Amino acid sequence: MRGIPLVLVGVMLVTPACEREKRRYTELPAAADRSAAVRLTSLQPGAPQAPSNVQSPYQYNAYGLAEGKRLYAAYNCAGCHGLGGGGAIGPALMDDKWIYGSHADQIFSSISQGRPDGMPSFAGHIPDQQIWQLVAYVQSLAGLVSQDAATSRNDDQAVSKPENRIEDAKQIQTGHR
Repeated sequence: MRGIPLVLVGVMLVTPACEREKRRYTELPAAADRSAAVRLTSLQPGAPQAPSNVQSPYQYNAYGLAEGKRLYAAYNCAGCHGLGGGGAIGPALMDDKWIYGSHADQIFSSISQGRPDGMPSFAGHIPDQQIWQLVAYVQSLAGLVSQDAATSRNDDQAVSKPENRIEDAKQIQTGHR
């Protein structure tokens, strides 16, 4: 009978060590603060300010990119932007031609605030954390994230190369790698 409490104590001590990876499901990055409005245009009164260099907090996070890929399918982004981001009634996301900019904060604005003539606003419908995961995945479609973090395979229909095999579109045009 005395051995049972010792076994229970041993199990309780070993149990926390079973955690493989910490995933913060509800934590929002500092860059996602809504009080810091993202600029939609460079036009402003007074002296010009330097453009912001906000990066997606999931740009180097394989789990965040995989979640962005899952959300892209779950929210039916492919209905407008095509499977693999090849374009349909919405613009293609896998090239270097971006109407409203390819920086993370610009993509965040496009998703959350919408754009004229087609892109609806998803603010209030999709949590900010999921928007940032979508931003990271959309950037991976154009090869704008680290290949080490990008997802390596398509689990459904294979319509394009896996995201970790896509080269940066600007490097392809200039011939620099």
